[in-house]
Formats: sequence, structure tokens, C-alpha cells
Amino acid sequence: MTMQKGKRADRLSALPDDILVNILDRLNLREAARTSVLSRRWTQLCAKLSRLIISAQHFLPEGVLCTDISDNELVRINAAVVQAMESILTRRNPGEHTIRLLSTTFYLGDDVPISIGRAVGCAMAAHLVENAKFSVMRYDMDEDDLVTAGRKFMLFFDACPSAFGGLTTLDLENLRFGESDISNVLITCKRLKHLRLYHCDSGDCSTLPLEHAHLSELSIAHCRLAQVQLNWLPQLTKMVFEGWLQFQDPLFIGHVPLLEAVSLTNLALSYSRMVELSEFLSGTSIRDLKLEFNSEKIWVQPECPTQSLASVFCQLRFVNLASLPEGYDLTWTMFILEAAPLLKELYMTVWDHACLTETDEEKRKELPYSENKGVEWDSAAAGFQHHSLATLVIIGFESEDCFVSYVRHVMVTAVNLADVFLYSRLECGNCEEKPNRYPWTKRQRVSLKRRLAAGIESFAIFHFGAKRPGHVAKMEYP
Repeated sequence: MTMQKGKRADRLSALPDDILVNILDRLNLREAARTSVLSRRWTQLCAKLSRLIISAQHFLPEGVLCTDISDNELVRINAAVVQAMESILTRRNPGEHTIRLLSTTFYLGDDVPISIGRAVGCAMAAHLVENAKFSVMRYDMDEDDLVTAGRKFMLFFDACPSAFGGLTTLDLENLRFGESDISNVLITCKRLKHLRLYHCDSGDCSTLPLEHAHLSELSIAHCRLAQVQLNWLPQLTKMVFEGWLQFQDPLFIGHVPLLEAVSLTNLALSYSRMVELSEFLSGTSIRDLKLEFNSEKIWVQPECPTQSLASVFCQLRFVNLASLPEGYDLTWTMFILEAAPLLKELYMTVWDHACLTETDEEKRKELPYSENKGVEWDSAAAGFQHHSLATLVIIGFESEDCFVSYVRHVMVTAVNLADVFLYSRLECGNCEEKPNRYPWTKRQRVSLKRRLAAGIESFAIFHFGAKRPGHVAKMEYP
């Protein structure tokens, strides 16, 4: 390649427009807009973006946390969000290029950011928008402020019906609504596909009835709800439910014919009721199941095979048991295999995570946490064989007898088991405790394989070492 003297080759600008637009689409809106100063061509490229992602967090002062900003600063940041959005949208020719995603994240502070909603509404009216997302953030958890914030959100909602009418994703945090507010929001958000509620409710022990024609993903976390009622959600495929009240059945499942991925998380105390999945998930036939235990008491009650349990697990292909407490027998998990004949993959993480676990003995007694976190179960199906399980993944494996005997039990039961992955404990940047690295040496690995396979006819291959990215990704889903 030859260059004229005094000139530099601009290989980036030499790329075709579609490739450059693809690159810009991977940036947030503020970063992408800055490229428009490079030349007229780059200004035109910004007008072709298909993903417009703008977040108030991008306008935080450097080194300042969102929890430390003042109400006046919140107003300024929300105004910057509107200005950035309007700046990029004025360069677009209406209807010329489809907006695949219009995502807006903002704070709900003393101001009610109606200007943001109106800007989004105008964008939807002037341009083809396939997917639109609102993320409304709050960080004050005071009970009185939750009520005030809920009222402010409803003022915002009432002032911007066109924007909410076009939303496909709604993400809400730290709001207390009126009794019928969430239902009214769902009625207006006719295109809604994804709904996330974090620490949102209508008062302590309130009920959340849900009906929507198009909602496909639902996440409810740490909402003080007496019951979530999935009355009529014909398109729901994925549900995340974290932290529920204990005194009654927290979940009612009505018409959810397409539900296939469920993630359940709970921190069980000594008085917490055990959950029977045949009742908790009655009316479903899920394919992917994640159960998260927060390194505390096992809150799932093992069940002998019944018709109702078989109905729930008849399509089950993947199970992820997350943050199981260390030092307890894992044999109870075999009831899942007995009830799920099509199960292909079984993942589990055994981890007393210091960041999540309360270690102060006085506080543990005061709350009260359970002293015995395990659960016992004897299989009722003698000589049972499972013909579908192909993969067993254990993170946090140790050479203790309880681990070895459990793996051997699975190998005997799962006659077509192909791969057994035994990994060391997960690493956490906030925990001082170092993860275990067993087995460390080749000799130790050989010795462990002999212990695991002794007297068992199995073609399963053992894998140690670094965790495979695909396994880590599956641990995080759904």
C-alpha cells in the first residue's frame, strides 16, 4: 500500500457503510454520536443506526456512583438523556431506516422525566421501531419514598401513553404501586414482551394478577407479594422468580401453555416451608429449570414419582442447581432424574459463598437461619436406570466421600452418561477465600478417576481443569 507524503491511511473509513454501522451499533448512543464530528460521512452513518441505547448512567460524573448523586444532578442527567436522544433522532429521515432497538434508562428522582417519555413517543411516531425498552431506576429503599416514587412513575405513565403503548420491554425498580396500577400498565403496554419487577409491590402482602397477550419473559425479584398469579399469559416462555413470602402458596399458575424455562431463587430460614415442585409448578411442562439456594437451607422437598410430578418434568432437558450449601449429601437430587426421563444435562454449584452467607453466629440465631441446611431422601425406585442423561457438571467439587459417592451413584443410574466435568469452586472478586484447585496434579487426577470408576461399567469421560465458557453461560441462564 502506498501513501502520499503527509497523508495517513484511514483504513476504518474505507470500510463499507454497513460494516461501520454494525460497529457503531455496538456502542451506546453517546459514544456513537461523538463519531459524527469526524466527517460528513460519519454524521450520515449515525443516522442509520439500528440500535439506539442511551442510559443516564453514561452521563454520571467520572468516579461518582449513582447512589451518591443529588436530586439536582438527577434532573441534569435526565435532561442530558433527552438532549442526546433528540440530537441523534433529528438526523434521521422518518421511515428510512428501521430502529431495531430503542433503549432508554433513566432515574426517577424529584423530577418526573416526562420529556423522556415524550421524546420516545415522538420517535415511535416518526420512525419504524421494532423494540423499545424503558428501564426506570431508583436507589432509595425507604418505605415512604417507595410510595412517592410509585406515584411519580404513574404520573409519568399517564403523561406518555404513546411511548408505553409501543414498549416491548419494561424494567422497574423500587416502586410501590396502587392496587390496580400494574394491571393498568399492562393494559396500555399492548406490545410488551419482557417485564422485570425488582422490589416492586402494591404494599406488603399484596397480590399481583397478570394477564397479557404477548408477554414472553417475566422476572419478579424481591417483591413483597403474597402471591403472583399467572392467570392468562399465552406467550410466556421464561419466568424468573426470586424471594417470596413463606406463609402461603406464592405462585398460582393458570394459562401458560408455552412456559419452558423457569428460574427459582429463595433464601430459606429454619421456619421456611419446603416447596414441592409438583405443586409449585403444577400445570407446566418445563424444559429448563434453575433452582438457586443462596448457600443456605435446601428449600425443595424431594418427591417420590407421582403423576403430577411426572407431568411437570416430562419435557425437562436441563437442570441447574445453584449455590448448594457445602458439606451436605447430594443424593436428594436423584429424585429429579427419576421424574425426568428426558433429562440431558445436570449442573450443580456447591459453594458457601462468603458474600451471600451470614457468618455471624448471633445474627444467624436471631433471624433465624437453619443449622441443618441439608435434606435426606431415600429413593423408592430400586434399580432405577436413566437412559437420557449425558452430561454431569459439578462446580465446587472436592475429593470428600460425599462427592465421590454421589458421582458414582449418578454413573450407575445414568447408563448412557458420556461426560463428567468436575471443577474447582467459583471465584469471587469480593471474597478473600481462595477457590479450591483439586485435583492439582496428574497423579491426583488418576487416583480420583480410579475411585470414581471402581467396579462400575461406564463409558463416561472425566474432565478437569478450566471451566468451559459454555458451562459458565448455562450456569447463568435463565
